This record gives sequence, structure tokens and C-alpha cells, in this order.
Amino acid sequence: MIPFRLYAFAAGSLAAVFAGYFIFRQKPKTAKELETMRRERLDQVGRITDGTVIDVQEQKATEENFATFLIFQYDVAGVSYEASQDVTYLRQRINLHSCRLGVPTSVRYDPHNPGNSIVVSERWMGLRQ
Repeated sequence: MIPFRLYAFAAGSLAAVFAGYFIFRQKPKTAKELETMRRERLDQVGRITDGTVIDVQEQKATEENFATFLIFQYDVAGVSYEASQDVTYLRQRINLHSCRLGVPTSVRYDPHNPGNSIVVSERWMGLRQ
């Protein structure tokens, strides 16, 4: 027979493991945090190529908020890419009125995934004024 103390020790250990997991686990990141991390990574490892701004669009994100997207195109190794970047939180860094069809820009892209790209970040600006 297994003594009662062994059951109490096993239950206590299991409770401690679950408590540790819930206390020290990583909290899920918000969409804004994930986008900031993506921009920071592209700032560090991204390569730069020439591109063109196609459009700036505002879309309704919630009942009272609008999201601003900068749409651009660029070529990497003979492949043409068209992408958009949410610049809602970077509006103070760019003049959206000067972004019109055909404005030349520099695009920073991931060399391992050229579809992952940005035009503006906290530390870098690809738009040409």
C-alpha cells in the first residue's frame, strides 16, 4: 500500500507545477506588438530595393477607429510583389497627402521571404519626398 503522504506530496507537486506554468508562461502578444516585432526584425535583417507607392487607403477597423494602409509594389530577383503596410501607428512619421500613385520609394524586405516587406518603421523611412 502507498502511504497517504505520498498521495499528498504528488498532489502538491502537481499543483505547484500548474501554478508555475500559469504564473511564468508567456502572455499572448497583441497584433500591435507582433507588427512592431516584425518591423524591428526587418530593420535588422532586411535588404533594400526600389519600389513604387500605388495607393493609400483608410478602412474602418472598429466603430470609431480607422486603419490606414500604404499599398506599394516592388521587384526582387525578377519577381514582382505587391504589398500593403498598416501605417496607422506611424502616421506622425509620414505625410499621407504626398503619397500618391507613382511616388518612388525604398522597400525593406526579408531576403528569405521577399513578400515580407515594409516602407516605413520607427527607425527607417523609405518614402522619398
